[in-house]
Amino acid sequence: MKTLDQLIGERRSVRKYLNKPVEREKIRQVIEAARFAPSACNKQPWRFVVIDDPELKGEFVGRGLAGGVAVPNKWAATAPVVIVAASELSLMTHNIAERIQGVEYHLIDLGIALEHLVLKAEDLGLGTCYIGWFDAKGIQKFLGLPASWKVECLVTLGYPQEVPGATQRKDFGDICVFNKEGVA
Repeated sequence: MKTLDQLIGERRSVRKYLNKPVEREKIRQVIEAARFAPSACNKQPWRFVVIDDPELKGEFVGRGLAGGVAVPNKWAATAPVVIVAASELSLMTHNIAERIQGVEYHLIDLGIALEHLVLKAEDLGLGTCYIGWFDAKGIQKFLGLPASWKVECLVTLGYPQEVPGATQRKDFGDICVFNKEGVA
């Protein structure tokens, strides 16, 4: 069993997947991990649509990730699962707090939930990749999502065919200072 530090250090963005379905129980486990993430005022603004039907996924990738508005992430078609991550924007506490503070708390909350999701996937031997460039309006319409949901991100999920090597990370001192030491 890997430690949390190992899971964090070994997680990579996978763009080549085996042609092997992901068991629904494993999909449930990654969504459950996201469900337990903390959120502002415990409002849990995240909403997920799991697309694991091969025919529907093919049509979804063709429409939502095709050229035009989106960068054609053709590699996403190799993933057996695509998870649509949306924010529920009708939550009063988020709307008020965001107007007062100028911080989009629903995005912070969703980011935390998605990190739980990808780390649980890594724990289960699955690969993931965030996709941030897509046709949000097209996806909204294609899936018939409520108007109060905003598609924020897509995550591919599956058994990796190929896992990229480690990428260069900035030094600790380049990203963190203690107290006021070295603040420019």
